[in-house]
Amino acid sequence: MSNHSLLILPGDGIGPEVMAQVRRIIDWFGANRGVSFDVSEDLVGGAAYDAHGVPLHDDTMAKAQEADAVLLGAVGGPAYDDLDFSVKPERGLLRLRKEMDLFSNLRPAQCFDALADFSSLKKELIAGLDIMIVRELTSGVYFGEPRGIFEENGERYGINTQRYTESEIERAARSAFELAMRRNKKVCSMEKANVMESGILWREVVTRVSADYPEVELSHMYADNGAMQLVRAPKQFDVILTDNLFGDILSDCAAMLTGSLGMLPSASLGAPMENGRPKAMYEPVHGSAPDITGQGKANPIACTLSFAMALRYSFDQGAEADRLEAAVEKVLSDGVRTADLLGEEGVDPVSTSGMGDAILAALDASI
Repeated sequence: MSNHSLLILPGDGIGPEVMAQVRRIIDWFGANRGVSFDVSEDLVGGAAYDAHGVPLHDDTMAKAQEADAVLLGAVGGPAYDDLDFSVKPERGLLRLRKEMDLFSNLRPAQCFDALADFSSLKKELIAGLDIMIVRELTSGVYFGEPRGIFEENGERYGINTQRYTESEIERAARSAFELAMRRNKKVCSMEKANVMESGILWREVVTRVSADYPEVELSHMYADNGAMQLVRAPKQFDVILTDNLFGDILSDCAAMLTGSLGMLPSASLGAPMENGRPKAMYEPVHGSAPDITGQGKANPIACTLSFAMALRYSFDQGAEADRLEAAVEKVLSDGVRTADLLGEEGVDPVSTSGMGDAILAALDASI
């Protein structure tokens, strides 16, 4: 099978640690399943700033545009807190999203049976949870103009602008409806149409787009109520569609339903390339976790599952994605735990590489 190009950006903090385990898994698929990749690696975030004085070098941006997919670890850390806003590590991530035009962010929240007791919610509320949040990623309040900190009459004030065009809303909506057609055919769109004009437009456009997907049941919900419903009865949802700001908040809320940010992957998808597949970047939801960096405590599962999403959405390898996800589920059902997943007395945590060993053993057993 011809190779696919994959650009790996380990980033900062625990990013390189978890990515090292994913590199082992990538090699396994090449050696055992004939799914091989042309892998290149570069810098992003604080690591790029240390080397180049910017959080993303232009050459790295060019590589990302050419790759079939980008796999990113994490960015940021306290060493960079005092940098000018324009060169903070997170600006490298935002540049990748913006210039690759990755407008649709997919964040699954799935609770593996073995971890149902680990959630802060009651087991009956969380067992079997499998929802997908589709977050618009390249517009809204994070990118709208005007923005900044200004001074008037001797007082400073900050401005951020929530701005959406109809086309920006429509393409995110279509992404959600297309996904729902492959799932349980339910979309809940969340905004604040009761107090925000952008929310009114959002609801109007999503409703119009829904007419092209008559099999999909569409509902609307105010985003604050959506946050409450996620912790009250999360299994009522299948696909949640929302804007950039609310999606950021709601997806982190949904992440903790499963017990640990170390478990959750994400995919950021854009328009189709010449090969028909979307431009894409995959990354774990968790951050750089500077408090455990270098200690071998990081959980590589979120980054591993991000690669599974890459197999599914960028490389047309749905069966192999299923294989990898099943291997993770097997490891968890066998009681293998990194430190962030410990909830039982007498269970010793495995290291980051120990979890990688266990996943590779489960993959070996799958063939």
